[in-house]
Amino acid sequence: MSTLGCSAANTAIGAKTPVAETIQSKGADNGNAALIPISSGGPADTVRAFYKHLREKRFREAIFLTNLRPAIEGLTDSELKDFAIDFEAIAGQVPTEIAINGEIITNNRATITANLPSPDTDKHEIQTINLRNDNGVWVILTVDEKSEATIKAEGKNYFYSLRIKTHEEEARAMLERISKAQMVHALQNGGVYADIAALSASGFLPEDIKTSESTGYKFAVELAQDKRNYTATATPEVYGRSGRLSFLLQLDKNGVSRVSSKDNGGKVLSK
Repeated sequence: MSTLGCSAANTAIGAKTPVAETIQSKGADNGNAALIPISSGGPADTVRAFYKHLREKRFREAIFLTNLRPAIEGLTDSELKDFAIDFEAIAGQVPTEIAINGEIITNNRATITANLPSPDTDKHEIQTINLRNDNGVWVILTVDEKSEATIKAEGKNYFYSLRIKTHEEEARAMLERISKAQMVHALQNGGVYADIAALSASGFLPEDIKTSESTGYKFAVELAQDKRNYTATATPEVYGRSGRLSFLLQLDKNGVSRVSSKDNGGKVLSK
């Protein structure tokens, strides 16, 4: 899960580099080397610095180079640690060398193209990074103008709200994954369902479903006595911080799974 709500390509940080330093990067299309000048403090330098900070886990410095800055300025170091898992997951995607292929500057806007890991696959591909010059400083645009206005209004609460929304969406998706896992298990075992441990051991569910560390939610499966019916729940680990909605998955009279949700103060949602 990315609390930033964007790929690693959209979450960068900065450092100073020699003026007009030239770097060599390879185009993703034909593998030919391309040379571009990188000026200190310029758009390409900002992007390269962003990834350097991100790779070295200097998350505050990295986000300061983006228009997410108002969301992190008010966070204490202790509060910032609350998002360490999310940020580190993004940092782990950053390669040692960033292949910057192009830089186009038009007035106070800039576009950088770089060969970066795709957020959806393990392959590298050419990605575009947009920047804006604010009072002589280049800022990486990770969110649109509407979201930027929300960030300015919410300040440090933005990341908490975003994390809650993300965890809730992922909790619902995990329950749907449990439903599919149960379906496969039942087909292979004479209509009998299984608990989370068994489904995970069989490879039907990921290991992180057993802990709330990365998901922010506690998942549970309750089996009927004959194991031919079940319910599954997802409950916030810390109500108001890791999630607000509690979820319940149950089978209807036709055996079709249905997911319902409710803000009930962080309690397990029951029938």
